[in-house]
Amino acid sequence: MEESECQKRQFQLCPKFEKTFSILGKRWNGLIIDVLLEEGCQRFGELAAKIPNLSDRVLVERLKELESNGIIERLEDEENSKKVEYRLTEMGQDLRSTMQEIQRWSEKWLIL
Repeated sequence: MEESECQKRQFQLCPKFEKTFSILGKRWNGLIIDVLLEEGCQRFGELAAKIPNLSDRVLVERLKELESNGIIERLEDEENSKKVEYRLTEMGQDLRSTMQEIQRWSEKWLIL
């Protein structure tokens, strides 16, 4: 049996694409990004309230990961160190069209 053209090609995953999905594909990250895209700068409690079933512990982990990847930034109030807000960086804002396309795709194809 002869191999098809698709079977002949050696697939190689792009390392940047793989890293992107390791970030965006992690549970809760897309929802955190979506809230920040739609609502702008948010305090921890505001984010937690807008994403049901997300524990505080996991939210802390995800915020740290997104910050370390340059997608969000943590803003501390100079006068009140307990007042912390999170917002998307330029890199995070650049996900807007991607997130809109994912939303469009999900509305077309997914049934709940």
